[in-house]
Amino acid sequence: LEGSFLLGVGVWVLVDPTGFREIVAANPLFFTGVYIILAMGGMLFLLGFLGCCGAIRENKCLLLFFFMLILVIFLAELAAAILAFIFREHLTREFFTMELKRHYQGYNNTDVFTGTWNAVMNSFDCCGVNSPEDFEESLFRLINPNEMVPSACCRRASQPGDSAYVNQVECLMGKMLFRNNKGCYSAVVDYFELYIYVAGALAIVVLTIELFAMVFAMCLFRGIQ
Repeated sequence: LEGSFLLGVGVWVLVDPTGFREIVAANPLFFTGVYIILAMGGMLFLLGFLGCCGAIRENKCLLLFFFMLILVIFLAELAAAILAFIFREHLTREFFTMELKRHYQGYNNTDVFTGTWNAVMNSFDCCGVNSPEDFEESLFRLINPNEMVPSACCRRASQPGDSAYVNQVECLMGKMLFRNNKGCYSAVVDYFELYIYVAGALAIVVLTIELFAMVFAMCLFRGIQ
């Protein structure tokens, strides 16, 4: 079950049409993490099969192999959780704001960083990390001195499927009425808040299942004559 869950999460991130794939692709570390999740899902699925075979056939070699691999995966997950806690400062508003000011170009979608930010701002109807003021004294303003914000910040017509701007000219001049004024940090956090809590709860459940699996495998191993 755990392997199937991880496989499902990995596949969902890769094929999700709402823009989460672009967010992940912007950071090579995150993108690599998706394939690690897929690999771990496949491995756990195989391990579950081996554990069932070992239990049914009462094969000590299979049970010991199952126990050792589950232990390695359990320790790897604990290490990943510790590293995520240690490096959590890299996910702060200040970090994203600094990166946006340094690297965002506006209209160069061949640049992965710029293309990702455009996708985020278009998908979540937001602008900048905290607000449109994040583009002040930025690389974007240096490249586009006559524009206060990029077109990705401009409000679009409310009709479903309509990609036309309400007033792009006024928006680029910085008029608040025609631009999105909410920061993307808050918009993304609000959107994924439920999923973050669900993912945390599932992580605890997964670790608990792994502990019980190791205890069960060892008890069965010792009980086989």
